[in-house]
Amino acid sequence: MNELPSSHSESMPRPESTTGAAAAPAGAVPSAGAPAASRTGMQRLLPLALLILAVLLAAQWWTTRKELHSLRSTLAQRLQSGEALNTETRLLAKAAQETSKELQAKVNVLENKQTEAQSQQVALEQLYQELAHNRDEWALSEIEQVLSTASQQLQLAGNVPGALIALQNADRLLSRSDKAQFITIRRAIARDQEKLKSLPIVDVTGMALRLDSVIGQVDALPLLSDEKPAVPATQPKNARVKQSKSVAAFGLAAPADTSNDWMTVARNKWDSWSNEIWVELKQLVRVREVATPDALLLSPTQAFYARENLKLRLLSARLALLSRNESAFRNDILAAQDTIVRYFDTGAKQTQTAQALLKQIQNSNLSIEMPTLADSLNAVRNYKATP
Repeated sequence: MNELPSSHSESMPRPESTTGAAAAPAGAVPSAGAPAASRTGMQRLLPLALLILAVLLAAQWWTTRKELHSLRSTLAQRLQSGEALNTETRLLAKAAQETSKELQAKVNVLENKQTEAQSQQVALEQLYQELAHNRDEWALSEIEQVLSTASQQLQLAGNVPGALIALQNADRLLSRSDKAQFITIRRAIARDQEKLKSLPIVDVTGMALRLDSVIGQVDALPLLSDEKPAVPATQPKNARVKQSKSVAAFGLAAPADTSNDWMTVARNKWDSWSNEIWVELKQLVRVREVATPDALLLSPTQAFYARENLKLRLLSARLALLSRNESAFRNDILAAQDTIVRYFDTGAKQTQTAQALLKQIQNSNLSIEMPTLADSLNAVRNYKATP
């Protein structure tokens, strides 16, 4: 690029020199014009050279820019693919890490289950060994628990049949073993059975059923405030019999005397009418002697509550009977009887029946001293305490 202007400068002075030579004869000073012409030619070629240089530089710049752009795009694509690969690698690593955690958790669960299974197996083996070597001890523990429960029920609720069943079951369990040491325990159990069988029988079930019967009759018991006067017949039975007899006798004695019939009929009608009037007059005023006058003034609501209070008293007595609470039982029975005498009509048949049932229940004996199963329990405990 630097050689082009020099070649042009060397070739251009030649025409100038020729023209200068040709014009020399006519010019004033030919030697001074030749350098000026060469300078002018060089000045003209300088812009062209600069232009060519600029074009070459622009081409070089364009080529370099294009190469850089291609390099950048290639680098960007490679960076994007690298980032995608990096992201995918991270996802795979995260998934692998989560899978590893899940596998580790499953392994831990399996290890825990294996440890638990081993501990259970060890416990089962120990239990089997204990059952194999201490079968009698387990049987005695069960018998002790059954006898203790039966003794508590016997003292609290007087459950004699339940205690007998418990003693029989204990004796049956001991009879399966042929050890001579169990004979002492079986003798104690037999003594306790004899004590329970010798107790007097208390018909708790029958008494409870009688109480239930009285409770069912409460709604039908007449109150003093509900009592109404009985309406007699229009003609008393005795009067009708006497009248029929007198009419028959009159008809047999004087069948032919028809003149006095109207007088007889009139007299009979007068007697019947006067009797009816007298009965109605007697029913107008009634005199009764009542110990509690307030019972006659009960409203329907108060009458309902009086019946319900009586039922509650009887139910409380029933519960006290079943729990062998004799004092509460007798207090409730006395309170129920007092309520019946105070508010109910004691002259009615239903009331008298209920009072009779309550008296039967009250006369029953509940004060029975229940024995304990101490002999059997002590025999079992002493056998367990011996080495």
